[in-house]
Amino acid sequence: MNQRRNLYFFTPHPNRLETKLEQLKSIAIQHEFTTVDDHQDANIIVSVGNDGTFLQAVRKTGFRNDCLYVGISTDHLPSFYCDFHIDEINKMVEAATSEGIEVRRYPTIQATINDEDPPFYCLNECTIRSSIVKTFVIDVYVDDYHFETFRGDGMIISTPTGSTGYNKSVHGAVVDPLLPCFQISEIASLNNNHYRTLDSSFILSGDRTLTLKVVQDGNDFPLVAMDNEALGISHVQNLCIQLSNRPIKTVKLKDNSFWHKVQRTFL
Repeated sequence: MNQRRNLYFFTPHPNRLETKLEQLKSIAIQHEFTTVDDHQDANIIVSVGNDGTFLQAVRKTGFRNDCLYVGISTDHLPSFYCDFHIDEINKMVEAATSEGIEVRRYPTIQATINDEDPPFYCLNECTIRSSIVKTFVIDVYVDDYHFETFRGDGMIISTPTGSTGYNKSVHGAVVDPLLPCFQISEIASLNNNHYRTLDSSFILSGDRTLTLKVVQDGNDFPLVAMDNEALGISHVQNLCIQLSNRPIKTVKLKDNSFWHKVQRTFL
């Protein structure tokens, strides 16, 4: 941790949190950290807000795997990505000055739309869903094998950490982030004599490739979202999902594992 000295603070509401941010920056300087105005100059990116802010911080700084992301919460709701609360100054100082601090790595997925580069990255999930009040059809391929034909409102492809969000709300499984994998869950699928799906979430190894081909039957403009941001792509023909080689590194604190967070949030 002592080699990581350049801090960049990310928040969507800098004016609202101005006093708190100045306090954090002052404490950082006291402990021989340097604050920078450009995230490209940082090796620690500090998100100040909530889990949504953390997702934005990772996305807007380019899913960097050469730096450490730290989440600081400004509310008292349970959080999966924020390991500190903005009022827990002593806890932050202790972590910053600890010689034995560990790094946690969260898997991310990459999504290629219409075979075009560069791919998009997700820390939580990628979703594809109908943008109008009408179901649409997707041919689902695992690697090159046609697995099923889906008709319904859409599909969620989630990372292990993202498995506790939108994925869980449609009864997907909660997955340990130590597993290099991703999960596919259906949104309101139709199952009848013509369309038949697994009708259950399923998990793919990180070595697999998932391809979703939108059947062009009149509902050809589904909405695609990466984490908490919708993409302005008007015509989606296919979506290719793989586990990426860009894990997100965060601080690993004692007694604050992923399963501690699951317990605090849901039990």
